[in-house]
Amino acid sequence: MNTAFGSFLAPVAAVLVPKGRALVANPLFERGAKIQLKQEGKRGRPLRAGELVIVEPAGMARGKQRGRQVTQPIGKIVRRIGSDDNPQDVIEALMVERGLDRGFKGSVENHARAAAESDDAFPRKDLSDLATFTMDPEGAKDYDDAISAELDGDGARIWVHIADVSAFVRPGDPIDREARHRATSVYVPGAVEPMLPEALSNTACSLVPGELRRAVTVEMRFDGVRVSEAAFYRSLIRSDARLSYGQVDEIFAGNARAEDPWAQPLSVARKVSSALQAARDEKKALAVESKEPVFKFDRKGAPTDIENEQQTESHRVIEHLMIAANEQVAAYLSKNHLPSLFRVHERPDASRVEFLVQQLESLGVPMPPVPENFSDQEAESIVGELSAAVADYVRKSEVGTSALTSLVLRSLKQAVYSPKDLGHSGLRSEHYCHFTSPIRRYPDLIAHRALLAGLGVDDAAPDPHDLDDDAEWSSARERDAMKIERKSDDIVRAFLLERVLSEAGWKQPGGGGLHKPSSKRPSQNRNRAPRFADRSQLRESAADGPTFEGEVIGMVGGGLFVAFGPNQHFEGFLPLREVKELLGGFWNLNEFQTALVDEKSGRSIPLGAPVEVSVMSLQTARARVDLLPVSV
Repeated sequence: MNTAFGSFLAPVAAVLVPKGRALVANPLFERGAKIQLKQEGKRGRPLRAGELVIVEPAGMARGKQRGRQVTQPIGKIVRRIGSDDNPQDVIEALMVERGLDRGFKGSVENHARAAAESDDAFPRKDLSDLATFTMDPEGAKDYDDAISAELDGDGARIWVHIADVSAFVRPGDPIDREARHRATSVYVPGAVEPMLPEALSNTACSLVPGELRRAVTVEMRFDGVRVSEAAFYRSLIRSDARLSYGQVDEIFAGNARAEDPWAQPLSVARKVSSALQAARDEKKALAVESKEPVFKFDRKGAPTDIENEQQTESHRVIEHLMIAANEQVAAYLSKNHLPSLFRVHERPDASRVEFLVQQLESLGVPMPPVPENFSDQEAESIVGELSAAVADYVRKSEVGTSALTSLVLRSLKQAVYSPKDLGHSGLRSEHYCHFTSPIRRYPDLIAHRALLAGLGVDDAAPDPHDLDDDAEWSSARERDAMKIERKSDDIVRAFLLERVLSEAGWKQPGGGGLHKPSSKRPSQNRNRAPRFADRSQLRESAADGPTFEGEVIGMVGGGLFVAFGPNQHFEGFLPLREVKELLGGFWNLNEFQTALVDEKSGRSIPLGAPVEVSVMSLQTARARVDLLPVSV
């Protein structure tokens, strides 16, 4: 989005600010020219300064700026959202500006309700008496996968049941066209933009306990970690329990008791998952420790706390069984030459992995022996070993979780969707597709259609001529969704930081992120940088505020990215000029981009280095936090 003069081309989130007797729109998330308004709202409640709105291009107008004739953009308000004081309003504005529809057209909703209430048109295997459970995060609302398991001689039999979205969403119908357009659900703190209307995503296609639901089942017979038999069919299931990850972890820890009829299936699933984890480690698959932020809000929608949801054994049980189901479906599609979409993660380039080795060596991370020269094929196994070494180092040292994991991930190629079955390097899977989440990912729905058509139980096979476009579009929409989700997380963090600072009595000079509006002065400066020529007042204010322990998690030539505060929940940027102000010297990035080094003294500030910082400026909606070093 670019709102410079003459290039205001798309809807933009903006805050209304006074200009003379009129109101103009000041872009919220990116810098840009203030937008003159063609009309200041519709009849009804009058517009007010400080209001958060969506402005759409409505032409250009001539005006003056600093005595010169300029062409200025004109916009019209198409939606009134609320206030930039409210994080939920800010996230809503972000989602709208980034092109999310925020709701479905009436025709799509009506079609979804009719589909949800329609009779089943397909024969199914009745598994409603088979003990079945779902396992999801505590706050989940759509349950698109369920598990059944039992011992089978010397092995085990696992059923992975996936909501049969393809039975409700038919190719070319209004729901299908809308689902393809969205391609993925987008999850942000406190809100979701679903791929499917609620009548399907939270009701007919959600495998809620106690209700008969239509599913597509992948039935696998495990001899150790080898799948000796696999079958695929439409089924009718009834979940016996909705389990949460936390609940299952308590059971695994011996602090809670599993109930019948799902106790034994859970035990069998755990045993199979444990064996699959061991096999994954032996194959040197990618090992990446991730922490997902979970935000808590008060009744007014303001953030009160952040918790990091770590990958625990309960998560791994579901992860391994879903991976196994995806592999079996992909292998069937590939073997039978059925046009579909696959999830492809190509091997890393040897040169990039060589650089990763140099980066980790420069940071003193203990590593397994690595040959001096190796091929791209060998790089695949080497990066798996390196990722395991990094994960082990992070667990033992409790340092570098974010920084070192980021280095590993940047050495890899990005996973994408493709009509070609090229395998998944990170998982060491020869065949892989996304099949297990058709409620929230369109490529999964394509895989369902391809599988069921190949089995001869449906006539909705994907058109092979569309798959290249479907792959490119779905991959792009996935990347867009990730950017929105990460930005939203950062915004909520910034609002929570604002709360922490405010409770500590710190006030930012110059009308920046902590400016609270009064009746005489609205909050139009809330998300603009403080307005003064030098930084002395900022430094003085930061020095009077609270200090935080932190860790360097990234760096560029201009400074350091720092995670700080309780459990390092907050993130900010420490400008290099402030480091020089504190320490003196001539600081530059080293050749491996893993440390700032003072050319004069030789002192370095590496990734993972502990720092103490205070907040110099904060812009909540832009999630921009500038820091002042207290000690480095």
